[in-house]
Amino acid sequence: MSRIVTVGLVQQTCSDDKEATFAKTAAGIRDAAKRGADLVVLQELHAGPYFCQTEDPAHFAHAESIPGPATNRLAALARETAVVLVASLFERRAPGLYHNTAVIFERDGSIAGRYRKMHIPEDPGFNEKFYFTPGDLGFTPIETSVARLGVLVCWDQWYPEAARLMALAGAEILVYPTAIGWVPEDPDEERARQRDAWITIQRGHAIANQIPAVAVNRVGFEPRPGHPEDGIAFFGGSFVAGPQGEILATASTDREETLIVSLDLDRTEEVRQLWPFFRDRRIDAYDGLLNRYLE
Repeated sequence: MSRIVTVGLVQQTCSDDKEATFAKTAAGIRDAAKRGADLVVLQELHAGPYFCQTEDPAHFAHAESIPGPATNRLAALARETAVVLVASLFERRAPGLYHNTAVIFERDGSIAGRYRKMHIPEDPGFNEKFYFTPGDLGFTPIETSVARLGVLVCWDQWYPEAARLMALAGAEILVYPTAIGWVPEDPDEERARQRDAWITIQRGHAIANQIPAVAVNRVGFEPRPGHPEDGIAFFGGSFVAGPQGEILATASTDREETLIVSLDLDRTEEVRQLWPFFRDRRIDAYDGLLNRYLE
């Protein structure tokens, strides 16, 4: 008998109206649950606009401890809907110490675990190093009642090492809350290349590790504070890939949407028997991966 997990991906827009944004998040979770989801994944920093477009110390006031008010509200939703919930939050760990943290809630609202984003970008419009300290919890899957989740966050999705270590530790699904989009000066051909690369790299992680990958992205244009003509157009396109990289479902690129996908976790065993990547790994020859660069 196949082991099926139904996943809900909540792709939404965000605004400065915190309550309105949370209401949309809650509606997405409830909709996913009504449609049979066992596991619901929210996008990166879903509680409001992507504030990392600028470096502004005022944004630190939005960070919260874990547990705290935000996790309490999300825990109540997980308990109400009886789903396992993955939510990305701005964590205040201590004075001057902040993380981009994914919190995983069990069906009863308890916290099953957390993952602190390890790879922190610093690019035009993505000034995350100003806000976030790199994670220190390692690449450790979170055990839940539906599956063992390899939760990573956004920029982590470009690193095969992160996905591999999650898989080696027993992750059954790779989960990527995401905030990725285009800036106004990107021409159409560059936009196409970026989105294709984003999809391809995560399909590659699914193939290389022979487990499904779930990517949930923001959608909609978010202006840069003080410069309404500038900003980031988050391109949505949330998707799920199976253990051979097959695209199982894809959301729209221009609207809010709750995507529902059923995953057969027993396929991992079948695929690994036919394509024995793990058997044939040359673990005696990979020492160079621990170097920044090989001169």
